[in-house]
Amino acid sequence: MKKRIVSILLFVSSIALAQQEAQYTQYMYNTANVNPGYAGSRGCLSALVMHRSQWVGLDGAPKTNVLAVSSPLDSEQRKGLGVSIINDALGPVNRNAISVDFSYAIPTTENSKLAFGIKGTANLFSVDFNKLNTFNAASITNVKNNDNRFTPNIGAGLYWYSDKTYVGVSIPFMLENKFYDNDVQYIASERMHPHLIAGHVFKLSNEIQFKPATMIKVVKGAPLQVDLSGNFWFSEKFSLGAAYRWSAAWSAMAGFQINDSWMVGYAYDRDVTRLGNFNSGSHEIFLRYELFKKIDKVVAPRFF
Repeated sequence: MKKRIVSILLFVSSIALAQQEAQYTQYMYNTANVNPGYAGSRGCLSALVMHRSQWVGLDGAPKTNVLAVSSPLDSEQRKGLGVSIINDALGPVNRNAISVDFSYAIPTTENSKLAFGIKGTANLFSVDFNKLNTFNAASITNVKNNDNRFTPNIGAGLYWYSDKTYVGVSIPFMLENKFYDNDVQYIASERMHPHLIAGHVFKLSNEIQFKPATMIKVVKGAPLQVDLSGNFWFSEKFSLGAAYRWSAAWSAMAGFQINDSWMVGYAYDRDVTRLGNFNSGSHEIFLRYELFKKIDKVVAPRFF
């Protein structure tokens, strides 16, 4: 019963606090989700598949699936194109989004570029009220059992990067669309989520490198979200790291660069809030494939 109560509260809070965006621990590998300037920046055709099961053991807990593909469009690697598909489910809410990103990069130094990106997104937002426990059916007689809404959105971002450092600012969704504003007694609205991301790679020895990264997200009506992470790379093949989501969760991460094309990664989160008493943690796994041309020379795997 406690788990069901918490799951209903999660649904209500997601509407009230406008936290529509999915949560990721390994955000440093899924940058295109928050910044369209990232499209094509890896210099090759890159495909990422990611799955996240959040708050395992809690009824109606979030589950997220991601497919993202991006590539440069020209030999100078100034133009980039990306497409991503995201399915995010939370209790009775199911959201499918298809985004297209376009970026244009200009050199700032011999080894760095500044990319300007734009994002266009088509959202299908649906709620199945049959999945909710109803305590007073008379109060919701005018509510449809299934409510489906289609909304478009746009976003933009700046992404500066070199072979060792990156910094980006973006607003992936700029339009504040509203739901349930006609025949239902409550209103939910999307709100802008400005993002700041940054990371750097430090060479500690010939075999060990260290990469700290951060993502800061701001949205009206919710606390400031700050994610901090650090990954150690060993022999450019294996990584171990930890992350902290401010006042929310600790995380452990591991990754393996199978070869120049394939990489797999895993993260486990544990809540530090009272919500941690009702679940066994969160799991996140990704698989990345990259197609290099035969004339390309890969000196070392890119860490972002």
